[in-house]
Amino acid sequence: MTLTTEATQTPVAAKKRTGVLPTTGSPLERPGEAAHLSDEQVQQLGAELDAIRDEIIADRGAADAAYIRRTIRVARGLDVGGRIALAFSKTKRGWIAGTGAIALAKVLENMEIGHNVLHGQWDWMRDPDIHSTTWEWDFVAPARGWQHTHNDIHHTWTNVLGKDRDVGYNILRVSESQPWQPRDVWNPVVNLFLSPFFEWGIASYDLEWDMVKAGVKSREDFNSDLGALKKKAIRQVAKDYIATPAAGLLVGNSFKRGLAGTVAANMIRNVWAHAVIFCGHFPDGVEVFTEEMIDGETRGDWYIRQMLGSANLSGSKLFHILTGNLSHQIEHHCFPDLPSNRYIEVAPKLRAVCRKYDLPYTTGPLPKQLFQTWKKICQLALPDEKPWETIKAVYSPSKETRRRAKAAVKAGLPIPTA
Repeated sequence: MTLTTEATQTPVAAKKRTGVLPTTGSPLERPGEAAHLSDEQVQQLGAELDAIRDEIIADRGAADAAYIRRTIRVARGLDVGGRIALAFSKTKRGWIAGTGAIALAKVLENMEIGHNVLHGQWDWMRDPDIHSTTWEWDFVAPARGWQHTHNDIHHTWTNVLGKDRDVGYNILRVSESQPWQPRDVWNPVVNLFLSPFFEWGIASYDLEWDMVKAGVKSREDFNSDLGALKKKAIRQVAKDYIATPAAGLLVGNSFKRGLAGTVAANMIRNVWAHAVIFCGHFPDGVEVFTEEMIDGETRGDWYIRQMLGSANLSGSKLFHILTGNLSHQIEHHCFPDLPSNRYIEVAPKLRAVCRKYDLPYTTGPLPKQLFQTWKKICQLALPDEKPWETIKAVYSPSKETRRRAKAAVKAGLPIPTA
């Protein structure tokens, strides 16, 4: 089913669901990959996944707490060590080592620590310093705003067109169910630019400027969020692009050397985060859903939507840590509040459930998933029908031809031939 142009272009005030989903019942429509399941089978699937979750919750303890505290110490140690190397070392190797250490620290802080702490995965420890309500991560996007758009909206309405604002982040066409617009021809260029500046793209996205334009979000709320972003951005810029280079200058090193190192470290982190996150949501095999598919959704149906709307990455244990265990994106979407270090043991159980109920479990190595994601983004830059004729018309030198072509695209009609 394809959504209408109006449904995808007009933002909706999507909110986090309140209450608990029913365990019995049936939605108006199930996804094609799950259409063969009966209501009873979906109910049983939900019960089995609830049991997996309960088992991990009952087993959480000192070893898990030690893991997250150790990871935080490692990340902070790498950050301090990298900044010292940039400040004092005057060799090329020292610059590379310092830049690499800061980049690795930022990857760990954002992916395995910040993202997961802000999901509430470690709230059970009752540690006020490692808690979803107090943590502020090393990312330009303020934590509270990100929690709203990511935790409350994206994880509630995963891949539901018209509700999940993360589908294309409002700037990319990532599904054939999204009607083509003239701007989509720039899909590859926009994504290429977004990658090294990903943290700034997310910060802008969290402001929900499109919802203000549509009249869904008030100007007062927007200004409040913008004020929070300005404060966070000033702090991040001062720490990374002023303090670290200045420290090098004080000991006789080059300001530009320290600045270049921190810029490079942030870009490395951004490219990595962009690749991991996009590979978890947009490669081949990941489905999008219509609002009909969530009308009457049960607990089991919600689990199915998370499994069909996510994709995993295969790799070593170290690789999983460096992705923040978002290489286990399917497990993360089914159990977003479980400690990330437990996803590796949950994965075989969840895969067995998919096999039992004849549901796909999309996974693959990073190069393969990244290629598929970029291929899709490039393919969807073109209109579905008569691509070159349509692009030629909407970007015609003739103002009247462009006007008529864009009006036809907006209305979903064939492009005028004359």
